[in-house]
Amino acid sequence: MRIQSFSVLKTYDPPIDAVAAVGVDGVGRLGKRIVFHLGDGLHIVVHLMVAGRLAWLAPDAAIPRRSGLAAFDFTDGTLLLTEAGSKRKASIHLVDDDGLADLDPGGREITDLSVEEFGERLARERHALKRTLTDPRLFSGIGGAFADEILWAAHLSPTQMSTNLDPDEVDRLYGATINTLARWTNLRVEEVGDGFPTKVTAFHPDMAVHGKYGEPCPECGAPVQRIVHVGQETNYCAGCQTGGRILADRALSRLLKDDWPKHLDDTI
Repeated sequence: MRIQSFSVLKTYDPPIDAVAAVGVDGVGRLGKRIVFHLGDGLHIVVHLMVAGRLAWLAPDAAIPRRSGLAAFDFTDGTLLLTEAGSKRKASIHLVDDDGLADLDPGGREITDLSVEEFGERLARERHALKRTLTDPRLFSGIGGAFADEILWAAHLSPTQMSTNLDPDEVDRLYGATINTLARWTNLRVEEVGDGFPTKVTAFHPDMAVHGKYGEPCPECGAPVQRIVHVGQETNYCAGCQTGGRILADRALSRLLKDDWPKHLDDTI
């Protein structure tokens, strides 16, 4: 393993030379992190964050000066880790079994939960549904893009409180979560085929609402809305998810005050 940007390496014990000539026994996932299980009970844990990317190149490939973070060298190729932009948020941890357990926030895979267990986790704390679905302590591996798609499929508002769901809404959200994640997993696998995944981002042109602000909802035709807060965007369909009500954007709605539309009818 070659490290070009030492800010990406978040651990120092074991040292990186401990993985020299150590093979990879398997690849797994811990929430949104990719885990390379090595021999000698070691694990390389990679978090791509938003702008991190992996590329499979020829053996001993050079690490790009500006975007390159690290390279994992194998006999038949090099796995290159890069990150676009000036902000360095991607991370690498080299840990043993105990360290791997410490990185686990405790979220469960949706497919491992019954609808009753899913509902129990939803109701543990009172938060907006989007925040609850993306909480890694509750559910494993659900990002903001998929949360938008799940809530659209379930016809539920992203700001509805997780403790205010009736049994039918819990069932609907559970089914939407299972089906949405399975659909996108299968679609991505089919797109990649036998090659190495490239150009994988949180946005996909076939998504219903995520990244589709202003475009028509594929179900009802209403323009997709958005909420922007602290650099994070939530997309939703007011026609399908909020009964036509346009949710307040914490910044823009305060700026526009009385001019902020409260309902889809106000935008016509």
